[in-house]
Amino acid sequence: MIPSGFLEDLLQRTDIVEVVSRHVELKRGGANLMGLCPFHTEKSPSFSVSPSKQFYYCFGCGASGDAIRFLTEMHGMSFIDAVEDLAQRVGMTVPRELASPEQREQRQKLREQRLSLTDVLQRAAAHYRQQLKQSPRAIAYLKGRGLSGDIAARFGLGWAEDSYNGLSRVFERYDDPLLEEAGLVRVRSNDEGAEADSAPARRYDWFRGRVMFPIHSVSGEIIGFGGRVLDDSKPKYMNSPETAVFSKGRELYGLYEGRQAIREAGYCLVVEGYMDVVALAQHGLAHAVATLGTACTGDHLAKLFRFTDHVVFSFDGDAAGRRAAGRALEASLPHVGDLRSVKFLFLPPEHDPDSFVRERGDGAFEAEVARAVPLSRQLIEHAADGATLDTAEARARMLAQVRPLWQQIGESELRRQLLGEIARAAATTVDELGRAWRVGGSSSRGPAAAPRPAFVVSRRPPAATADLALRLLLGNAEWWDRLPPDDQALLHGLPGAHGQLVAWLEQQVTEHGALTWAQLEEQLRGHALHETALGWMAVALLGDTPHGFEDLQRVLRQLWINQLGEQSQALATLAASDPAALEQLRTLRDRIAEHKRALVA
Repeated sequence: MIPSGFLEDLLQRTDIVEVVSRHVELKRGGANLMGLCPFHTEKSPSFSVSPSKQFYYCFGCGASGDAIRFLTEMHGMSFIDAVEDLAQRVGMTVPRELASPEQREQRQKLREQRLSLTDVLQRAAAHYRQQLKQSPRAIAYLKGRGLSGDIAARFGLGWAEDSYNGLSRVFERYDDPLLEEAGLVRVRSNDEGAEADSAPARRYDWFRGRVMFPIHSVSGEIIGFGGRVLDDSKPKYMNSPETAVFSKGRELYGLYEGRQAIREAGYCLVVEGYMDVVALAQHGLAHAVATLGTACTGDHLAKLFRFTDHVVFSFDGDAAGRRAAGRALEASLPHVGDLRSVKFLFLPPEHDPDSFVRERGDGAFEAEVARAVPLSRQLIEHAADGATLDTAEARARMLAQVRPLWQQIGESELRRQLLGEIARAAATTVDELGRAWRVGGSSSRGPAAAPRPAFVVSRRPPAATADLALRLLLGNAEWWDRLPPDDQALLHGLPGAHGQLVAWLEQQVTEHGALTWAQLEEQLRGHALHETALGWMAVALLGDTPHGFEDLQRVLRQLWINQLGEQSQALATLAASDPAALEQLRTLRDRIAEHKRALVA
């Protein structure tokens, strides 16, 4: 746990202008600096950085926050990684509360190991790129797939020669244990099969005779590789083995390269192969990523939703594609909500995204995306398991299979709307289905829904304040990941103890998952904010704290109205003589009106 006092000191020493200007060209505009927003596409600058407040805000898309928030949103860094990055820049050492000397030593060893492994992988990637230039066969294959030299360079494609010890020319010590730890070299054991027995030596290269696709972390480090053969031999694709820096169940190919395109497109397309990602980028569709030969996991979804609120899965229309869609659907359910959507695109059986876009073009592909199946429909089709719902038996089977899936969706308007969709598909009414499933009773709360905190005793809604927002989040920490990035940024930007506690809470959720209030209080003991948090939570005992996620959303809307109102007042004096300020003022007032309409809806 990082002390809040350190975070405050770190942000005071950090120049947010220096951090942002590495990615955005800023020009002085009065007391602030202005530039083109890196989080959405725009032609005129609406992205403002305040040197005095050490805060950024976009009048176009609403992105806002401090230097830590900027790094997490720009690079997809975790909270901890962003803090460590800023601390290194200003020469500070990140302290860790409640960590023993042994734990600190272990963390340091892991950090050094990671740096060593990524350095080895970087050197291997440079070697593979050089080998591609010298392989007419591999170049001809890539050209035959319609790829240009520019796109190959953008993704850092390479070639692993068909040799058992090609990397021995790169690393002086081919027997260095780091090569095995990085997944580049394999060591033959005594009981391995024919492939290993045919190797000329006990140690041999993991990748041989394959086009190489470097896999990056969201912060840009090379953490592994994917390799594809040039013919139909098996396995067609092969990934790096699991290492200290690489896990197939958590990483996505192309996310680092496509993170900005994802923001601009407004959604992320998830496909099945590396070549699909590169081919789509070749045709201007750079917002695609691929799972690494595994089914989509909850970790994949959590990572994607840090960059966008909308995800479209693309699968083949055959039976295997339908099964893969079912696994992706089940992984998505705990992560969707009123502001996060998942859709499913099924291409004709004879096509994958690569072949489809090469044959029909990017416009036809985008038209297919527009017709993608929403999660609500896919949920029922998946539960029906291919059966038509024209008999009582088929409908009863669908209901039995859809209920545990529906229960995984957190409390939201989407969950309530889906109940109606399921009832209609089952030829029953919402009331009848609600009674059968005891919606509103103890059994209606699915395994993904946390029990209501014990301190809630009333539904009387109080005025929306920052105190109330923190009470709701501390009592329901699992809601943090359900909030869209702009709402998280709003909370991070709260002044004083509110913003500090938000930063602390996000760190806890990142490191330990969604803890209960009792667990959070235990972590807070001895912390400078302990008494403050206790004071906020004690008010809940008086019975004025609501307990639904929709209540938190209403509180945040009111906080947005307050903040946007203050910004409007600041712009009002400039709007009379500055057309740009007038346009920004109109945008702010439109957003205020939108939030007010939502409050009374």
